[in-house]
Amino acid sequence: MGHMSGPILIRGSVSIPEAELMWRFSRSSGPGGQHVNTSDSQVELRFDLANTESLPPVWKERALERLASRLVGGVLSVRASEHRSQWRNRETAAARLSSLLAEATAPPPKARRATRVPRGINERRLQHKKRRAETKRGRTGKDWG
Repeated sequence: MGHMSGPILIRGSVSIPEAELMWRFSRSSGPGGQHVNTSDSQVELRFDLANTESLPPVWKERALERLASRLVGGVLSVRASEHRSQWRNRETAAARLSSLLAEATAPPPKARRATRVPRGINERRLQHKKRRAETKRGRTGKDWG
């Protein structure tokens, strides 16, 4: 099987080369029977966001800003240990990193343009409201019921 991954695609044609990814493998904690003590199935994937050259500068700025709380010394790390197989955990970690970065580098949402409510709509609402009020007012009569 050798080693998997290759570059991790973020968005469009931007990807992080394999060389900038740091993988660490360790034993998962928690249940798993005899298997868990012998296999290094937990995966930690680290990516040095602060010093990377593979992201466009604008993206990098955005990501550093948005992921600030998750970074340790400019390094973003992702863990995966839910699968028993190291290979699947690697895939999971890679996918996590990729979606984190895709989200963090996305352009800010377009500003909302203020638009006016057409007069007709407003008037219809008010008329309906009046009619409703009339109906309800009619229900409070003494001799009702």
